[in-house]
Amino acid sequence: MDNFTVATAESCTGGMLSSRLTDFAGASKYFRGGVVAYTNDIKRDILHVKAETLEEFGAVSSQTALEMAANVREIFSATIGLSTTGVAGPEPSEGKSVGLVYVAAVGDNFSVVKEFHFTGRRFEVKYQAADEAFKILMEHTT
Repeated sequence: MDNFTVATAESCTGGMLSSRLTDFAGASKYFRGGVVAYTNDIKRDILHVKAETLEEFGAVSSQTALEMAANVREIFSATIGLSTTGVAGPEPSEGKSVGLVYVAAVGDNFSVVKEFHFTGRRFEVKYQAADEAFKILMEHTT
């Protein structure tokens, strides 16, 4: 894919992914915008993640990650939606362990979600999640 645009829906990375995407000159050619959705009500009300998804699977789930990516893509009219949701720590959340992260990407001809189990401190988990999101984006844009 030569020309693409991307929009981000971030939870556990707290805007790090969007920040890193805009570190490159010319970012306005491909970066449409993003939403940091740290709470379930924002995931539901702004990113349109179904309440049923959040109730049944939780905020930290492959299902939520996919809905976040698909919906942010639509909201921002981007060719690719990219999302992160997980537990950065220092404590478990929703009964899920620190370091559990889901990264999803959705485009015209693909929909992918990957589960990761990172180690390290909070910042390290966030950084690793952003790295993996970049890798997934590169897989679908080159």
